Amino acid sequence: MTLLTPDLRADLVAFYVFPPRHYHSLSHVTALLALLSAHRPHFADPDAVEAAIWFHDAIYDARTTDHSNELQSAELAVSRLSGAVEPGRLSWIRRAIEATATHALPEEMQGPEAQDAALFLDMDLSILGADEAQFDEYEAGVRKEYEFVTDEAWRTGRAAVLRGFLERERLYHSDLFRGLYEDAARRNLRRSLERLGE
Repeated sequence: MTLLTPDLRADLVAFYVFPPRHYHSLSHVTALLALLSAHRPHFADPDAVEAAIWFHDAIYDARTTDHSNELQSAELAVSRLSGAVEPGRLSWIRRAIEATATHALPEEMQGPEAQDAALFLDMDLSILGADEAQFDEYEAGVRKEYEFVTDEAWRTGRAAVLRGFLERERLYHSDLFRGLYEDAARRNLRRSLERLGE
């Protein structure tokens, strides 16, 4: 059973559609919800994951240089779900959203909580392993969100992000998503770096 009331879902939709976003939008949320639906049997608490999906990019300002977007999105989840969701589940939702800042698994998570967090973080990065056309559309959308950045600064910053992903031993935490996306993601990341002249 969903943890989100219709009114809360409507409120969250407003975060994602205004001001306009080019990638971190309602379409991104919808894509993650589709992945959750497709792989639902793999999740211990799919309803908590659904809530994390809805809240994880609710606060998004590309001009922010720290992790305040993720922290504020997590705080929003806590404030809007407190009293309606039991404390243990709400704590997981908060920590999972905060983890999207680095896409590293929270060290304190174990067992089913860690499994769900791994799958949640992997879904958030699934776009890296999309087909070339989808990946290129994603990259164009992110560039539009950073249109205030000069081309030179964009190339430098984006290349650093992409290299950081490529240098990871595993892009995806779970065997499920590693099997589905790892190889394609690495190809896309290398192709993107080549376009940036790296």
